[in-house]
Amino acid sequence: MATYVDILKSEFPEIDTEVFDYITGVLDSGGADFEDGEEVYDAIGGVLQEVSADSKNEDDVRDICLQMFNTLKLNHHGPQKQLLLDAPVQISQISADVCATEDIQGIWMMKRGQNTTVDAKKLEKAEAKLKAKHDRRNEKDSQKPSTPLVLEEASASQASNKKDNRVDQSGKNRSYDIRIENFDVSFGERCLLQGAELSLATGRRYGLIGRNGLGKTTLLKMLASRNLRVPAHISILHVEQEVEGDDTAALQSVLQSDTLREELLTEERTLNARIASGTADGMESVRLSEIYGKLEEIEADKAPARASVILAGLGFSPKMQQQATKEFSGGWRMRLALARALFARPDLLLLDEPTNMLDVRAILWLENYLQTWQSTILVVSHDRNFLNAVVTDIIHLHSQRLDSYRGDYENFIKTKEDRLKNQQREYEAQLQYRQHIQVLLLQYRQHLQVRLLQYRQHIQVLLLQYRQHIQVRLLQYRQHIQVFIDRFRYNANRAAQVQSKLKLLERLPELKPLEKESEVTLRFPDNFEKLSPPILQLDEVEFYYSADQPLFSGLNLSADLESRICIVGENGAGKTTILKLLMGELTPVGGVRQAHRNLKIGYFSQHHVDQLDLNVCSVELLLNRFPGRTEEEYRHQLGGYGITGELATRPVASLSGGQKSRVAFAQMTMPCPNFYILDEPTNHLDMETIEALAKALNKFRGGVMLVSHDERLIRLVCKELWVCEAGKVRRIDGGFDEYRDILQEQFRKEGYL
Repeated sequence: MATYVDILKSEFPEIDTEVFDYITGVLDSGGADFEDGEEVYDAIGGVLQEVSADSKNEDDVRDICLQMFNTLKLNHHGPQKQLLLDAPVQISQISADVCATEDIQGIWMMKRGQNTTVDAKKLEKAEAKLKAKHDRRNEKDSQKPSTPLVLEEASASQASNKKDNRVDQSGKNRSYDIRIENFDVSFGERCLLQGAELSLATGRRYGLIGRNGLGKTTLLKMLASRNLRVPAHISILHVEQEVEGDDTAALQSVLQSDTLREELLTEERTLNARIASGTADGMESVRLSEIYGKLEEIEADKAPARASVILAGLGFSPKMQQQATKEFSGGWRMRLALARALFARPDLLLLDEPTNMLDVRAILWLENYLQTWQSTILVVSHDRNFLNAVVTDIIHLHSQRLDSYRGDYENFIKTKEDRLKNQQREYEAQLQYRQHIQVLLLQYRQHLQVRLLQYRQHIQVLLLQYRQHIQVRLLQYRQHIQVFIDRFRYNANRAAQVQSKLKLLERLPELKPLEKESEVTLRFPDNFEKLSPPILQLDEVEFYYSADQPLFSGLNLSADLESRICIVGENGAGKTTILKLLMGELTPVGGVRQAHRNLKIGYFSQHHVDQLDLNVCSVELLLNRFPGRTEEEYRHQLGGYGITGELATRPVASLSGGQKSRVAFAQMTMPCPNFYILDEPTNHLDMETIEALAKALNKFRGGVMLVSHDERLIRLVCKELWVCEAGKVRRIDGGFDEYRDILQEQFRKEGYL
């Protein structure tokens, strides 16, 4: 590979020796500090321009500087070359006084002789310039923590209903229905909803769906913060943030979420203490009786058992229920937050992608639990089967408005298609009617012009006849006038009809053409050669993180480019560990991992957001990860995953969860892997994107291995289902249906159904 010295000699063969030494000295001393080709041009571009005279223009010199920068970067990141001394060094011959007065490291650090021909002043000036840039960069980096990225904020506004406000403030409003009319929601300068209406009837379960980035999560936040007016007596709970870790046991944390019960129990303990100490004034006994009555009314004695059932359903073992919340990971704390919400039973429960943190077993339990929920639920979910099992209504967010549909998701798909067809027919009929009216008007205008011309000609003839035969033809003239009058009356009637048609046209409601949502398409590049199987294999693998707690033993797995494998199992069973063993990130304690020498794995982590630089835009993200390509290539790559136009230049932190996932897909597929390992890839994706992901994986000619809880994706893509449990991985021939039946049977045995 050519070095910057080779490039310099080939592009400027007649360069002066001193200038050549000066330029190589600048590049040699500051190569690691240059950030891009422009900085190289700033340092030596002027000198090269003078050397080239008229043979090269400014753009040519910039291209040459970019080529030299690329070679510098390769040398900087590549393996360090060993430095060879010009002659052997005899340590014994170095005098003691030299060792005492001089730095002995100098003999090892010397790179070249001191009799260089480089202009010392010019070199000193260039090095000072590089040092200044380095200092500015360090100063900028040191300021980053103190100047965090400022993101846009969401806001909401709505038309005020004075009657509802008065009823709400008077405390007479006992209805638990929610109706919010004519409201807007914005995120920064982007309008998400405009003139929208939202109606939530008490006791119904609503699924809020829509494409990524349209504002579903923002709408939940506006409701939870009451930026949109919800009657004050309606309690709202939004499961958004994980429980804060402390010494409180998980079961106790759930019990504490029922604030009424906690307040009554605290007051009961206080009153009993005062009665026992003899400081009571007589009213304590009366109040204590009232408290006991209220505790019995809310069935406070059954609360620990109910909380334990909820925790067990979400995967908490009896031992885990007694663990302190600070001992749990973020995913388990999110489950704990969901358990607290289910136990507290608010009037309006807001759930944002509740299945993201759950395994298939916990999802099935949650479906069964929510089907008996008495109050109102508004849930954002991409899980088609979860929506079909839980919700009674669908709210579709699109085109800055909300449309409501009765029934589950499957009924929504059918009803939406019928509604769109009717709207299209209505639009086409009105368009045809408008065109018909316009044709009639045009025909009448043409007819009127012809008749007017005939009338003028006829008048001229009449006038001529009148002047010539005024005495003789008077009677005939009167008859002609009568004919004219009759004709005029006829035209007047036609004019009235035209006016009525014009008014009818004005009264017609104006319909806009239907805005059809663009189809989501994903594509995984597969321009690679076929590999002979098996390409990835685990043979009798044993693995543990600590010797006293073995995780796997006798683990056997095999995959090739035809594989479509899904691994399921409860959280903590070791599914992600298996993926890391397959990728080689973890080394087996026993057994062997075998991989084809040309295997190239693309990995999608369930924590992919943590691996993205949130402070840069998507284009810069790919540039930093895969340097040396044009901006057009980066934009084309992102565009293939729906990150187009202004989205590609916004900070990644400001994107929605689904849009961040698409950026992660674009980053993962850029090196063109021939085998994909995807850990919970559907988290945060909308249903249209999940369908597109399934189609893309089915078209992909390489191998695919999934860890997923999304039943729809599993059914569409996977040919093999492997269950991870009790330190083993076993194949289920009956696929997902058999696995679902196994879990339902476990629920019945454990008393959850």
